[in-house]
Amino acid sequence: MARGRLDDDRDTDDGELMHRTELNPREREPGWRWHHPACLTDEDLLRKCELGTGRATGGPGGQHRNKVETQVFLRHVESGLESRADERRSQIENKRVALRRMRLLLATNVRTAVPAGPIGSGLWKSRVRGGRIRCNPSHEDFPSLLAEALDVIEACRGDLSRAGLRLEVTMSQLVKLIKDHPPAFTELNRARAGRGEHPLK
Repeated sequence: MARGRLDDDRDTDDGELMHRTELNPREREPGWRWHHPACLTDEDLLRKCELGTGRATGGPGGQHRNKVETQVFLRHVESGLESRADERRSQIENKRVALRRMRLLLATNVRTAVPAGPIGSGLWKSRVRGGRIRCNPSHEDFPSLLAEALDVIEACRGDLSRAGLRLEVTMSQLVKLIKDHPPAFTELNRARAGRGEHPLK
């Protein structure tokens, strides 16, 4: 499954990501992607996962969904994280949804090392304008941006101001990005509590 242009923020009617097939040549450039499993191409991420299918039970789609194996399960082997999707009428669509859910799980729960010196992937820099992060939470780029931000915050030992300086965005923009995925915001506050800091609101 190919990933496409950055300038198309269209969503489906139910808020899930609309799949795009036009490749962006910039994605082939070194440094475009952050070094995090949530930022892998669809093909590379699927190689890191065990995939299973099953029959959906109930919900939209009626008898057709119950007769064929439209449900998709993914298990990321290294982390043990699991995602699934069965609300769509086809296995291909459910695989796409399960992949996005896996990306969000990985972005929220898996941390990777941050290099010293200048940072910021090509994708991150393309999404920042005047200290503001420009990305709809339902866009396919969102999990990658979330993973990058959380990695840098952890590398800065939770210091949001310092993380913002390293990523060239305001602290409020970092918080807004993380709030757009409530499980990530919960995890951020859990980490703050572990350091004896007050929770963000």
